[in-house]
Amino acid sequence: MTPLLPATDRPAALAPLAETGWAAVSGQDAIRKIWKFRNFSEAWGFMSRAALVADKLNHHPEWTNKFNTVDVTLTTHSTKGLTQLDIDLARAMDRLAPDAEIQRNHGEPVTCLCEIHSKKA
Repeated sequence: MTPLLPATDRPAALAPLAETGWAAVSGQDAIRKIWKFRNFSEAWGFMSRAALVADKLNHHPEWTNKFNTVDVTLTTHSTKGLTQLDIDLARAMDRLAPDAEIQRNHGEPVTCLCEIHSKKA
C-alpha cells in the first residue's frame, strides 16, 4: 500500500500544483482540477492520454466529462487520502494539457460549451 503523503512534504508537493489550478477538496484529503477544452474531441483526447498514464501508474482518477469540460479529483482510496501517486498523476495530467483553460473557482457551477450555446439560442 502506498503511504499517505507526509504533512512535512505536502507544502512542497502541493504549492506548484495549486499554481496550475489544483485545489483541495472540502471534507476530503484530495485535490481537484477542472479543465475546459475548445471542444469535445480535445477533452476526450486528453482523457484518453491521461487514462494511459493512469493505467501505467495503476492509479486511476475520479473524473467526469461534460462536452468540453473534464473535472478530475485525485485521492488514493486504499489509504483514504493523498499519496505520491496523486502528485505524480496530477503533474502528468498537467503536462498533457498545458494550453487548456482552467476553472479555478471550484465553487462556481461547472458549465460546458453546449450549455453556453443553448443559452444564446
